[in-house]
Amino acid sequence: MGFFKWLYPGMRIKRWIFLLTVGLVMLSLGLAYLLVHLYRTQPFPEFVAAVTLQFIDRPVRGAIFLTAGIAVFLVAFWRLNHSVLSAVIPDGTGNLVDLVYNHRQRQRGPKVVTIGGGTGLSTLLRGLKEYTTNITAIVTVADDGGSSGRLRREMGVLPPGDFRNCIVALADAEPLMTKLFQYRFSEGSGLDGHSFGNLFIVAMSGIVGNFEQAIRESSRVLAVRGQILPSTLENLTLCAELMDEARVEGESKISESNRPIKRVYLQPEHPAAYPEATRAILDADLVVIGPGSLYTSVLPNLLVEDLARALIASDAMKVYACNVATQRGETDNFGVKDHVEALLRHLPGNPIDYILANDKVGAVLPSHWQVTQVTSGVEDVEISGVEVVQADVVDPKNPLRHDPKKLAQALMRLFYDRADIVSGSRSGDLGESGREARIESA
Repeated sequence: MGFFKWLYPGMRIKRWIFLLTVGLVMLSLGLAYLLVHLYRTQPFPEFVAAVTLQFIDRPVRGAIFLTAGIAVFLVAFWRLNHSVLSAVIPDGTGNLVDLVYNHRQRQRGPKVVTIGGGTGLSTLLRGLKEYTTNITAIVTVADDGGSSGRLRREMGVLPPGDFRNCIVALADAEPLMTKLFQYRFSEGSGLDGHSFGNLFIVAMSGIVGNFEQAIRESSRVLAVRGQILPSTLENLTLCAELMDEARVEGESKISESNRPIKRVYLQPEHPAAYPEATRAILDADLVVIGPGSLYTSVLPNLLVEDLARALIASDAMKVYACNVATQRGETDNFGVKDHVEALLRHLPGNPIDYILANDKVGAVLPSHWQVTQVTSGVEDVEISGVEVVQADVVDPKNPLRHDPKKLAQALMRLFYDRADIVSGSRSGDLGESGREARIESA
């Protein structure tokens, strides 16, 4: 068994290469025996002796044919590798074995559920897809602004914008296809402001008969790694009660109110959770809440009561990825502690095991942005059973956003360091050095 474990350190390709090599050797030996038999029993024309180098000693002949065989094998293997990669990878770069290895490792990665919406969720997904294909993105359906809001009102569909962003983030398709999905019309009667991806999803919904199947089919078009699910199929309105007791209806109007938010709630108040989303949470190894707009992207999902209860009941490791910057009109002057307290005020219990906070601060932002990096409150977050973990997760080119690779690395390192992983469970028995190599190499 130990020999086959060496052949199978996480994928099956080596055992098949080994078996292929054994087959070639056996085929060569069989052919050699046949040729020796014919050579000894059958007369051959004189030119055969010249072709087979009979005038050279046998050891030298053996070395010549062995060298030529190795050279031909290497050339053939290199050209095969190049030909296959040209079909799989547009630019033909990379190595076939590495490509298959990474694909197998992602298939064996942990079951990760992400909860949120907006650019925060798509940023997270863009990084996570390098570590696992077992991803489920649970997306808010409360968006009522821009192209999504118009399609929602005019066509009676769920808002497609956040779903489109998630599809593009998880896509394994050619860059041109992802650019096409994100293309936004800038002129035209009725088209101005719409993105092609939104229209594509709505059109697919009309073809297949429902929105959730349209998301599945659209995901197939772009070869998405994972699945994307709505938190609910009901037509929701996100409402907010402000600190001055005023009330605001509509997700797009909440941040525009520019006043401190006391709480947010849904209309209708008790929407039914999408069953597959609930099952994904209960079956997950890791659940990541956020990042994203706290009140308008993250909380609308958790206000779906069945999802909140599933989150509390789940045995998965649950991490809240705190935003790296405040958001104007929603979280002005918030620190880490303020984000967490606002989140927990809306939940029937505390599902969070870890808080992932950025520790790379100090960027000077223009005053007219009216936002700041989330820097305060880490040391003050004292919640029973919750640990604060700090890491450099900020995008150096945009201090208001997470860096996809840094964020995914921090989450995977946290998962592998803290999770109770046993042989054959969750992400597999990789060993400490194997897990660290995967995190660093992705």
